[in-house]
Amino acid sequence: MKVLGIESSCDETGVAVYDTATPGAGGLRAHAVYSQIALHAEYGGVVPELASRDHVRKLLPLVRQTLAEAGLRIDEIDGVAYTAGPGLVGALLVGAGVARALAWALDLPAVGVHHMEGHLLAPLMEDDAPEPPFVALLVSGGHTQLVAVDGIGRYRLLGETLDDAAGEAFDKTAKLMGLPYPGGPQLAAMAGQGVPGRFKFARPMTDRPGLDFSFSGLKTQVLLAWRGSDQSEQTRADIARGFEDAVVDTLAIKCERALEAAGSDVIVVSGGVGANKRLRAKLQDMAARRGGRACFPRPSLCTDNGAMIAFAGALRLQAGQHDDAAVHVVPRWDMASLPPVAVGR
Repeated sequence: MKVLGIESSCDETGVAVYDTATPGAGGLRAHAVYSQIALHAEYGGVVPELASRDHVRKLLPLVRQTLAEAGLRIDEIDGVAYTAGPGLVGALLVGAGVARALAWALDLPAVGVHHMEGHLLAPLMEDDAPEPPFVALLVSGGHTQLVAVDGIGRYRLLGETLDDAAGEAFDKTAKLMGLPYPGGPQLAAMAGQGVPGRFKFARPMTDRPGLDFSFSGLKTQVLLAWRGSDQSEQTRADIARGFEDAVVDTLAIKCERALEAAGSDVIVVSGGVGANKRLRAKLQDMAARRGGRACFPRPSLCTDNGAMIAFAGALRLQAGQHDDAAVHVVPRWDMASLPPVAVGR
């Protein structure tokens, strides 16, 4: 089954084709992502109306490009998947409208995909993908969650952030130290030049039971350290390293606790922050020490992309799940409400 996937939940336009006839990494026939970073940089953050308009401008050309790279005609697609939520309502409606129109014109089944389920399942596209049950860490600019995955569509929330997501904390911390938008990746790169241990910040909420996160206080600590420093480039790098170490250690501590709580030895990590090299190394070491393993998608599939939507949609379409012809999106959507999928990969 060849599924066209469309992602338009925020400021990336993603399109991909996934072919279930070739499981694993080989099933991804083609994928392309257009980022709106340059468009929103002037405003220091995503402007929803501009995001929607840019999706309108780029989506159909990206569909044509991706089909050409996959070596397929549009009438050779067997199904359509699109991000139905959560996300910016206008941006979601652009992707959903295009997806539903294509499905109607071609008389194909279409299914709306939960954006975070797409992230959660992205590592399962790899050749060494684990089978459920496992624990998933969803860590991005909008979400930081620990989820027990008992099966596809069978999710139990173990813990989540009480305020800022980890990626959001990276971006806000970078901004308060004068780095341009989006500052998170620049802060992580700068941390590589920092001196470990020169600035030591708290590992929030690790001194108490539970699996929830909180990163807002960590931002305040960084702000006070920055304002009281000489604000040189080396100091900026040292503070960035201290901040990154605090976030990575906090995530690793909570992940180990989640594995113990769930009785699992496999941690699956998805979302934009999942591309962080220090986080990957820390979680791999932690999992190996426990006799388990940590699984990640390839870095290009950590941020928002159409591949994860095509793959997640393919699993549901193969199981006979699809939506009616209405253009329907869900800006706020609890992943626990999703129906289970009975079939394997």
